[in-house]
Amino acid sequence: MEFQAGSWNNDWTSFFRFWLTVLLSLHMQFTPVYSCPEECRCEKTFVYCNERSLTSVPLGVQKGSKTLFLHNNQINNAGFPLELHNVASVETVYLYGNQLDEFPLNLPKHVRVLHLQENNIQTISRGALAQLAMLEELHLDDNSISSVGVEEGAFREAVSLKLLFLNKNHLSSIPIGLPADLKELRLDENRIADIDEDAFQNVTTLQRLLLDGNLLEDGDIAPGTFQDLVNLKELSLARNSLTTPPPLLPGTSLTKLNLQENQVDSINVAAFSGLKKLERLDISSNQLQFLPPGVFDGLRNLRYLNARNNLWRCDCSIKWVIAWLRSLPSLVNVRGFTCQSPERVRGMVIRELTLDAIECPAGKVLHPWPTHSYPSTLSPSKTSIITTPGSAHLITISSSAFNPTSANPTTPVPHFPLLPLPPYEDPLKMSFHVVNSTCIDISWESYFTVTAYKVRWVKMGESLTSDITRERTVPGYQRQLSLTNLEPRSLYRICVYVLDNLNTYRPGEDTICSEANTKSSSTYSESEQSSQQDNTSTLLLVGVIGGAVLVVLVTLLSLFCWHVHKKNRSLSSTNWKFNRGRRKDDYCEAGTKTDSSILEMTETSFQIVSLKNEQLLKEDFGINHIYSPNGGIGPRDCHISNNRIGYCKSSSVPSVDFCST
Repeated sequence: MEFQAGSWNNDWTSFFRFWLTVLLSLHMQFTPVYSCPEECRCEKTFVYCNERSLTSVPLGVQKGSKTLFLHNNQINNAGFPLELHNVASVETVYLYGNQLDEFPLNLPKHVRVLHLQENNIQTISRGALAQLAMLEELHLDDNSISSVGVEEGAFREAVSLKLLFLNKNHLSSIPIGLPADLKELRLDENRIADIDEDAFQNVTTLQRLLLDGNLLEDGDIAPGTFQDLVNLKELSLARNSLTTPPPLLPGTSLTKLNLQENQVDSINVAAFSGLKKLERLDISSNQLQFLPPGVFDGLRNLRYLNARNNLWRCDCSIKWVIAWLRSLPSLVNVRGFTCQSPERVRGMVIRELTLDAIECPAGKVLHPWPTHSYPSTLSPSKTSIITTPGSAHLITISSSAFNPTSANPTTPVPHFPLLPLPPYEDPLKMSFHVVNSTCIDISWESYFTVTAYKVRWVKMGESLTSDITRERTVPGYQRQLSLTNLEPRSLYRICVYVLDNLNTYRPGEDTICSEANTKSSSTYSESEQSSQQDNTSTLLLVGVIGGAVLVVLVTLLSLFCWHVHKKNRSLSSTNWKFNRGRRKDDYCEAGTKTDSSILEMTETSFQIVSLKNEQLLKEDFGINHIYSPNGGIGPRDCHISNNRIGYCKSSSVPSVDFCST
């Protein structure tokens, strides 16, 4: 039995080993084996061969790899092995920052995204692009590609190409034969100085075209060049040398037009007339001084207008712009309409100008300007009456459609006919009270309900430019504000702006501005004068009381000193006192009961003074210096003739007898 059990166990072990070997063989047969080039690092479908100083694409890129990183190496055009073209799984290849001078061959045949920027590519052949039938996105920016280096119709071979980046190259014209399905074309920062009328003839699907930073001047763009681009949504012509917008712009789908940083000094009244879907217009950094009336009338979907850094002249010709700006809906964001001349209004926002600020030629009368009726200028549940000579039209505006705080921002603004209204009247009125030299109280009245107001005040200089601008946002229910910490005897310009629920300017509502001078620092209000008088009276009373107390204290101190001095004199008449000091007026007094004479001795001399008109006593007196002028050692008794005793100094000072008869 034991033998049979052992034999049974051995049979089961062999059986399990057999099937395990079979399963492992099947797994190795049907499971793909991924290998990685020894120069690279692989992770799932990513092959990282970047920044390894490679001069050619390494061998061993296996099927299943989707993204190949080869950027920032030293790969040249001879470094692409034929087997790379057959790796059909690769869809994205990064080859930027290498040493390519031609468009490379033998790239993976199914690549969709190819990055070749920052090389030195100069030529592009049709055969190279014909190998890439599935290529959709091609980056060739920042190379050395010229117009003669591109074979005619080369890009047309890439039949699936949607995005083509050729910016920062040496192109002098648009490449001939662009792919028919191209959606985006970047040609900015080249040397393009001429665009033929048929340059974009077959590219009807193009949606984004960038031509910034080229050498385009007036006449270099043939009329009708962009007319066939019926799907074009963005056209950028910034940083060229245009003096006027190109004619016949594509108006079917265009939503963004960039004309900034040119030399545009005039715009034809019909330049934008066909751009019915245009939402963003940039005419900043040009030479514009004025605009023809009605140049923006066709821009019914305009949402953003940038007009900064122009030479706007604020005279009679700007009057229609003020009316147009004040009639715009709140959804329209306009920036940069600031006066540059004449000097008296330099730096002022055009929309804030009043009739008094506008200068006109002699003899020309400036009448109040009309405006157009847009929903944002009306209060909820109000009725707007639009009149024309000989007729009247009534339009009722509901609050749900045009309440700026509840309207949907994406809802398009209804189109209204541009009919003149009666003379314009400010919906805001402001008044102010100059409190003192550093404070101004302002208040305003509004004929409509808004979310918030922005109050801005600025100190004006000699050229009406601001030294310091300050502002404060207040809620819509507040109609009063005190401006503090102002400078005395200064001119301040104060403006009240209407804001919407996003705290942005509401161009549809009006803005009111006024100017006020603060008082001199020596001028006070009645309350300040009264307060100053009270303070003066209080200080005067305190001064009188303090002075009286001081007089009493001085008097008491004088009496005390006199009493002490008198007491000391009384004591000195009975006691002999000697005070030795360094001053020359130190002295001592001495006397006897029978003698009324006073012996006064100073440091350098002595004398006998008679206090009565009597003859001196007939007794003999002998007097010596007690101390010499330069000091000494102490006195001693010395005997003089006739048993008289005097005061003598040390033996070094000879005694001198002074006798009287």
